[in-house]
Amino acid sequence: MFKRLWLLAPVATLGGGCFFFTGGCEWGGDGTFELTSFISELFSVDGGALTADTPCEELCQRVSSGTLRSCSIQRTSETSPEPDKVTCVFDSVNCDGRRPEGLCSDGAVVQGTPVLGALFAKIAHMEAASVPAFERLADELAEHGAPEHLVRAARRSAKDEVRHADAMESLARRHGAPMPELKVAPFQARSLEALAIENAVEGCVRETFGALLAGWQARSAEDAQVRESLSTIAPDELRHAELSWAIDAWAMEQLSPEARERVEAARREAWRELEQDAASSHLPNEVARHSGLPSAEVARGLVRELASELMPGALA
Repeated sequence: MFKRLWLLAPVATLGGGCFFFTGGCEWGGDGTFELTSFISELFSVDGGALTADTPCEELCQRVSSGTLRSCSIQRTSETSPEPDKVTCVFDSVNCDGRRPEGLCSDGAVVQGTPVLGALFAKIAHMEAASVPAFERLADELAEHGAPEHLVRAARRSAKDEVRHADAMESLARRHGAPMPELKVAPFQARSLEALAIENAVEGCVRETFGALLAGWQARSAEDAQVRESLSTIAPDELRHAELSWAIDAWAMEQLSPEARERVEAARREAWRELEQDAASSHLPNEVARHSGLPSAEVARGLVRELASELMPGALA
């Protein structure tokens, strides 16, 4: 079943907006990113020139396919005969991966950081956050009497995420962004049902989709270093997805029928939320091309196809 994830990966690079694979967080302090462009560099759909008289919203449509929050037109200098620059503020992207309970930091970077650098910094932050998530998972599996091979696999996954965070941090710094600080609150003991629900949401849904996107980026990114990094990361992420479903199979056997129903309900809701996130997330076209991420429309289609394979009827 999981080998089919690779069959969904693209044969050509896709531009447009995108969904960013590493749940529920938005980069930037206010959940937005800002792009500025000279009006003379923008053209209409039919190739015609745009001017300072063109509505601000229409100019921004040619800057990026993202969801526009606000826009303004300015002069670059007092000597400019008319406004010659447009600034567009777009809603930021959502991000997914195995997030630890108690994650207090959001991976935000300072204003003015290059957008591509901010993207990789956010991914690096979420990869780093996955390290304590897997370490806790391994400890809890052992406490609940899970098979030793599942405990070992969780600990191995934590080590994988250390390497992934380092690789993404390298890409972030290459594009002008520092590694964001990671803050995670101390963990509290929880029941097997609570573990199973988190694993169903963060592992079986979001991390599984993340594995698909990692493979997509490894094939689609215009940036050779991104392709190289993701070619190494993608097989690990696929193995993490397989681990999530193996843990799910074991845990469901231990739970009562009522608890299993609650796990399935959480999983079903997670697919719905993921579809909504995919449909509403956007990045500038240039950033999407360099990072290799699919358009929002394509990402939503991938979510639906994956859900139909793994949980038929969840998105009917």
